[in-house]
Amino acid sequence: MPAPRNGFKAALRDDRCLLGLWLALGEGYTAEICAGAGFDWVLVDGEHGPNDIRSIMRQVQAIALTGSHAVVRPPVGEDWILKQILDIGAQTVLVPMIESAAQAASVARAVRYAPDGRRGIGAALARASAFNRIPDYLSSADDEICLLVQVESRAGLAALDEILTVEGVDGVFVGPADLAADLGYRGNPGHPAVQETVRAALRKIVAAGKPAGILSSDLALSQSYVALGARFVAIGSDVGILAGGTRRLLEDFRGGMKGEA
Repeated sequence: MPAPRNGFKAALRDDRCLLGLWLALGEGYTAEICAGAGFDWVLVDGEHGPNDIRSIMRQVQAIALTGSHAVVRPPVGEDWILKQILDIGAQTVLVPMIESAAQAASVARAVRYAPDGRRGIGAALARASAFNRIPDYLSSADDEICLLVQVESRAGLAALDEILTVEGVDGVFVGPADLAADLGYRGNPGHPAVQETVRAALRKIVAAGKPAGILSSDLALSQSYVALGARFVAIGSDVGILAGGTRRLLEDFRGGMKGEA
């Protein structure tokens, strides 16, 4: 019996457009609620969300009940955390702050077993192998791991052509927020200069035959990215939905009270 099939990776290969949601609340309960809405994928954010390996695991377990696919973003692209994320059962990782082909090649080796990589062999202890109940896990796991790298700086964009040639990179995600800051427009990813750069990067990724990804809570922008060929697009976050929804609820109620007065 081989490792579980990674439907997200297969869909990217088939050039399907996959819609996602960012999860930064750090809770399995809310992860299950959001994933159950029908998103193709949801991202558990270990970079900016209040997560550790145990909270990430609980969210991966909850998402697995819904039919959505869990993507995990580690805080850094270091071997130790990638090893733990894969061992708890995540099959798709989004590694932030990639700025060179050498860095991309390094994380590609970190998520694969020797001789093609250097992922440590601890599958007999891991949820990924159903606790050693998947007899062919070691021989089949690499094929089902999906590595997404995040380019979000001027240095990353300068190296994008080389990053796109790295074997083992299954998709490239453009990070508008950090890119905006690096371009001198901190807090303003919608600035025309930032958007011009973002769109140029997306076009380059698509032209290279790699799946391109991005996050924006601006639905019109997200739709325009899909039109450009982006294939894994997150259209909001759990934090944004909760913060915006609670604010609107209170504003709507207060507005109604004023109308009655």
